[in-house]
Amino acid sequence: MGKRRAVLVPGQGYDTRGPLFAYAGEALRRIGFDIDEITWRAPADLDLDRAASWVVEQVAPALAEPAHLLVGKSLGSFAAPFAADRGVPAIWLTPLLHRAEVTGALARATAPFLLVGGTADPSWDGVAARRLSPHVLEVDGADHSLLLPGPLARSAEVLGMVCTAVEEFLGGAGSGG
Repeated sequence: MGKRRAVLVPGQGYDTRGPLFAYAGEALRRIGFDIDEITWRAPADLDLDRAASWVVEQVAPALAEPAHLLVGKSLGSFAAPFAADRGVPAIWLTPLLHRAEVTGALARATAPFLLVGGTADPSWDGVAARRLSPHVLEVDGADHSLLLPGPLARSAEVLGMVCTAVEEFLGGAGSGG
């Protein structure tokens, strides 16, 4: 059997070369995943009411072959229905928990998923996150990019926290077999 395949789904202004994906991707490689990265340039006028269908159009070709894990950031969390429909474990970085399309898909997911967000992010809802999944990393004071105010070293520490959460999640229920 070959390696497991993880598909990385970017955000609107945060592509898969960003630090969260770079470090999460390295954690995945070390665990034994092959990484496929979706690249896109979201239209500047893309509003959230049209975003779900736009994301589906972008993600569908990458999921023509089976994936063992989805990792999505922000706008990429509109791919949650794919994970739910296919029973694929997922990691959602700063998911749009204020959007019913995302929380509805997460609520019906049968595979485990990790939710990562910050309390200073208006898209994050810690109460909803903990209701939806036992796998939650909530960073006090972090914004939508999981950056903290103050010395940048504090934000770099958050990257380490995300890596640890990914490794722990995939070492347990989220390993996908």
